[in-house]
Amino acid sequence: MPVIYPFTAIVGQERMKRALVLNAVDPRIGGVLIRGERGTAKSTAARALAALLPHVRVVADCRFGCDPDTPATWCTECRERHARGEELPVSTRATPFVNLPISATEDRVVGTLDIEKAIQKGERAFEPGVLAAANRGLLYIDEVNLLDDHVVDVLLDSAAMGMNIIEREGISFSHPARFILVGTMNPEEGDLRPQLLDRFALSVEIYGIRDARERVQIMERNLAFEADPEKFRQQWLPKEEELSRQIERARRLIEQVSYTSRDLLSIAQLTASLNVDGHRADLVFLKAARAQAAFDGRTA
Repeated sequence: MPVIYPFTAIVGQERMKRALVLNAVDPRIGGVLIRGERGTAKSTAARALAALLPHVRVVADCRFGCDPDTPATWCTECRERHARGEELPVSTRATPFVNLPISATEDRVVGTLDIEKAIQKGERAFEPGVLAAANRGLLYIDEVNLLDDHVVDVLLDSAAMGMNIIEREGISFSHPARFILVGTMNPEEGDLRPQLLDRFALSVEIYGIRDARERVQIMERNLAFEADPEKFRQQWLPKEEELSRQIERARRLIEQVSYTSRDLLSIAQLTASLNVDGHRADLVFLKAARAQAAFDGRTA
C-alpha cells in the first residue's frame, strides 16, 4: 500500500485544510469544493485527510459498512437479517477513500439491481456502486466540473439524504450513503453550473503560494518524501496522530455544542446583508460554526 503524504506536512493553504477538517468533524455540513490552479495540493490534501481519519465501527460482514450503533441507517440486508433475529457481528475498519472517475455513469455511481434474477428466483440481487464503497468515508471527485451534470446531481442528492435508494420495476433496495464529499477543479477548464455550485456547502478558492520561503519548504518536504516516504511519514506521525485525536474528540463533542436565538439571528442578518440566494447557506454557516467550536474543544 503506497504511503500517503501527511496532511499536517502540507505547507500553507490554511483555508482549504480548515474546510476539509470541518467536514471531517461533521460530514453533515455537506462537502467542500476546492477551486484552484494545478499543483496546489488539492488532491494531496483530500487523500491525506482520509488517511488520518479515525477508524469506524461497522457491521463486520456488511457490504456497505453499516454503523451497528444506528439501526435507522442500516441497509436493506442488515435490516432483514436483524428482523430474522440474527446477531450482527461488529468490527472496525479504516475510513475508506474512494476516487470517482469523471467517466463514471449513473449505474456505476448508484449500483444496479438484477431484475432478471429478482423475477426468476425472487432474490433481490444488488451490485453496489461508488456510493456504497464511499459510505462512512471520503468520496473524492477530481475535475468535478468535467463530470456529467446528471451524475453530479445524483451524487449531491444522495449526499444530502445520507441514503441511496434504488428502485427498478417495483423492486427497491437502500443503503446508507454518508460520506465527506470533496470536489476539486481548475476554473480554467470550465466552471460548474450555478445550481451545482450551490449544492456544495463550502467552497474554497486557492492559489499557488507566492512567499519564497514557503515555496522552499514545499520543495524540501516533497524531496524528502520522494527520497524516503516511510521515514517522512514517521517524522510527521506525532502531528498526524494529534490531529486525528482532535477530530475524534470533536466528533464526540459536537452534539453538545449549543447555540442561541441571538446566534441564529446573527447568521440570518449576515446572509441577508450579502443577498445570499435561498436558505441553505444559513444552515451551513451554523453547522460549520458548531464544528469549529467542537474542534476547538468548546461547547458554545
